[in-house]
Amino acid sequence: MRLLLINCVCGIGSTGKLCGTIAREYEARGFEVRIAFGRDGTVPEAYRRYAVRIGGPVSVRLHGVKSLLADAHGLGSAGPTRRFLRWAEAYRPDVLWLHNLHGYYIHYGLLFDWIKAHPELEVRWTLHDCWAFTGHCTHFTMAGCEQWRTRCQHCPERRRYPASLLLDRCGRNFDRKRAAFTGVKDMTLIAPSRWLAGLIRQSFLGRYPVEIHYNALDPDVFRPTPGDFRERHGLRDRFIVLGVANLWDDRKGLADFFRLAERLDGRCTVVLVGLSEKQLRRAPDEIVGIPRTQDQRALAEIYTAADVYVNLSREETFGMTIAEAEACGCPAITYAAGGCGETLTNRSSCIVPVGDLDAVVQRVREMSGKG
Repeated sequence: MRLLLINCVCGIGSTGKLCGTIAREYEARGFEVRIAFGRDGTVPEAYRRYAVRIGGPVSVRLHGVKSLLADAHGLGSAGPTRRFLRWAEAYRPDVLWLHNLHGYYIHYGLLFDWIKAHPELEVRWTLHDCWAFTGHCTHFTMAGCEQWRTRCQHCPERRRYPASLLLDRCGRNFDRKRAAFTGVKDMTLIAPSRWLAGLIRQSFLGRYPVEIHYNALDPDVFRPTPGDFRERHGLRDRFIVLGVANLWDDRKGLADFFRLAERLDGRCTVVLVGLSEKQLRRAPDEIVGIPRTQDQRALAEIYTAADVYVNLSREETFGMTIAEAEACGCPAITYAAGGCGETLTNRSSCIVPVGDLDAVVQRVREMSGKG
């Protein structure tokens, strides 16, 4: 039996790590496994035996230009997609497991034409956001947009990822996605949260069976892991308020973290992991900034060292970092955004309304003994 996974990245980021976990599980069950990916060729050694690259840096850039100028995300990379599908035809998987198809690396129309030409395939598709059933965006909560229920037009999120500077073709994109993604004989959709599952069932994808599978963690990595993080950063006696993201922006709550750091008392220190060089330079003095790391064990040490993990995302499908923090023994405070908080297990963890920074400050003060 053969399993083929398709995702934008392999072995890195939340979705890439999840694909790696699935690959190891299926390999242990006797499957031959490959992970086809299109972004960032730096695949960790543990996953290289699975990796199959779709296109390369040049095709990704060209796809990005087409998306940026013509609002045609997912409709570039035709040549690399055809070459990949010739490889897939020879590989002949029994199970095809899709993950993120956005990311400037694959032509979804050609991919689904091939899928429909193979009705014997068992197809699974884990949706990590809302892109599959909108005409443009990955998330629409902050915009308060409900057009995805009927047909997108005049997209309020056009300039956000996957940004389009010139054209707004969200209506055409909506129609093309609906035509491409419907009509697969044997496909099951998987959502990592009840919140996303509910949206899928209300969309044009609602005719497929939908399962809820919370994203799995590697228990050998995400567990209480003592280290010297506090000593290395001069935080031995500090109450550490931690935030982690692969890409920090206001959607992830960066501005709220800056305000939070200003409001906490002198015994508390906000630590943000994943900041870019530019963000590190402009971060307030009250914040300890840590560059992005792909070292999961180092991240587990940081979670373990922290006193509370805070998630201030305003749009989030699941909240993988919340689960990672709790697995390392760190309680969490999270905005009630998307699926965040659905899997809270620590008795000290809590959910507060989105944007209610007063509630976050109060809870941190209580946990630090200053409330």
